[in-house]
Amino acid sequence: MNQQLYSKVVKMSQIFNTYVIGQPKLFKFIFMAFAIQSHVLIEGVPGLAKTRAVNLMADLVNAQFNRIQFTPDLLPTDIVGSEVFNVQTGQFYIRQGPIFANVILADEINRAPAKVQSALLEAMQEKQVTIAGKTQKLPDFFVVLATENPIEQEGTFPLSEAQTDRFAAKLIVGYPSLESELKILELQEQRGDSWRVDPIFTPEEFLKLGKMIGAIKVVSELKKYIVRLVDATRRPRNYGLDEIAKYIRLGASPRASIYLMKLGKVEAFLNQRDFVLPDDIKNIAYEVLRHRILLSFEAQADGVNQDEIVRYILEKVSIPNIK
Repeated sequence: MNQQLYSKVVKMSQIFNTYVIGQPKLFKFIFMAFAIQSHVLIEGVPGLAKTRAVNLMADLVNAQFNRIQFTPDLLPTDIVGSEVFNVQTGQFYIRQGPIFANVILADEINRAPAKVQSALLEAMQEKQVTIAGKTQKLPDFFVVLATENPIEQEGTFPLSEAQTDRFAAKLIVGYPSLESELKILELQEQRGDSWRVDPIFTPEEFLKLGKMIGAIKVVSELKKYIVRLVDATRRPRNYGLDEIAKYIRLGASPRASIYLMKLGKVEAFLNQRDFVLPDDIKNIAYEVLRHRILLSFEAQADGVNQDEIVRYILEKVSIPNIK
């Protein structure tokens, strides 16, 4: 374990928690997204510091940040850019859109129509976009943090399963505690909505940190545990989970296994270990699995949600004895 790098992460966390109060999971999962170069879906009602958190984290990594407000009239070219004719030179050139940044906040992502979602899907999966038939590479450090409002559904377009599956994790952000909200008021009086921070990392340093985290050990028995957890969402009866079988229409894809392992490594790093334990996997299981389980009509009728299914699976699937 590189203590110098870990100390920088601790400092990063302390600064984050100074300006975003009462939302420790926001730091954890945005950091995880940065560390494994993947994407996170953040669900929460307005006013819970989601935008502030993403912007602040981008500043702490000295990364180029762009916020894209998704609306029903948005076009793919509004995101990726377009080919423009230069009258003076008589030639076309590519005008890059806001997707060409290190950190993208896709605000209210479910308000954009299918064509826009398709353009974003290519960027998320391939780290490239297509403009006028030409492929344009995105930066090496590229992360999409997308927000959803769980209450307002008018004028929204549900995300496809294919796109949802591209998000490493889905974080549900709740209201802060009374104590935290009091601190928010005090912070507002002292500093208002602004902040000024010095970067802790550069994008290049964070890419190196990600490679170091990727080398954290996951023993064979733990990999088997990960696969069993995911398989239990597909074939629950094979694990004695007959009670929840009727509630699952479709289980999690192999990406769930991949992200349980990858995020498990980041969790181990945050706990100052160079190896992953079953508790690391359990600590991130809800966020990795909840958006990958499609519920049946029986689940909706009985008021059963994905988190209850994940909880039941974690309780029933045998845990390997790893120390």
